[in-house]
Amino acid sequence: MANGRSDQIHLDLDGELTATAATLQLPSINLRNWGPRLRFSTTVDEIERFQAEITPHLCPFTLYGSGDFHHLSAIWMRRIREPVSLLSFDNHPDWDIRPPRWGCGGWVNRALESPWVEAAQVWGCGNFELNWPHNLFAPRNSLQSGRLQIFSWRERYPKLSLCREGSISRENWRDTFLQHLSRWQRRSVYITIDLDCLNAEEFRSNWEHGLFTVDDLAWAIMQVRQNTTLIGGDMCGAYSAPAYSRLTQRIASTFDHPQLPASSISEAIKNNHKAILKLWPLLAGTND
Repeated sequence: MANGRSDQIHLDLDGELTATAATLQLPSINLRNWGPRLRFSTTVDEIERFQAEITPHLCPFTLYGSGDFHHLSAIWMRRIREPVSLLSFDNHPDWDIRPPRWGCGGWVNRALESPWVEAAQVWGCGNFELNWPHNLFAPRNSLQSGRLQIFSWRERYPKLSLCREGSISRENWRDTFLQHLSRWQRRSVYITIDLDCLNAEEFRSNWEHGLFTVDDLAWAIMQVRQNTTLIGGDMCGAYSAPAYSRLTQRIASTFDHPQLPASSISEAIKNNHKAILKLWPLLAGTND
């Protein structure tokens, strides 16, 4: 494990962010033996074994690899033992109520199972899961109660009905964000960022991309830090070559992942490195 700040950790599940973590001088734990077992989806037994191993090493701020591991955010949040509001930036709502229980497409439901999570918001959604018939698998109880709110891009789905109240546009999203953030001023907040919420010109992930710019996210993180108590956060979403331990995992993942356009992997890694170097210090408070 490298030297670094005790409130931050890099969990190396796929080898993708090793150089970036070294540049940031983050402590790093090699978990690549776990990567194929956890990627995209996993079993309850595997999650329990992984949690038992990793819990002693968890920190308030966690950097890890592909968005295929985003369901692990629910594990990182289990260390929180105070009322908290969850703020997610993601091109996907990650709200699917279907099995498997532990998968990157439904992890928000696992976070909402915690009695400490008072509310959750997902900003920057813009993929097909928001539209009918895919939104039939949304957690309607959480949405109707207001405990879960989705803020989706009007440019992507102008006629949405399920999340119409959370419709945002490139022109108005910052004003809308500040309006909602003002209601959380006395709250503790946890931020999770799946970097597929960024546009494809500035970042490369394993998934479809959103409409945020790096500057957008930098601005939003600073607003949260200035107006709430940020008690933790995590960041994932970098592209890495998929590797799986189970056939069912591989089949489901192949079916669910988009067919991404070919591009220069080396150039993508360079852009990803640049984006994370700008955003991570803001999230983890290195610039404080």
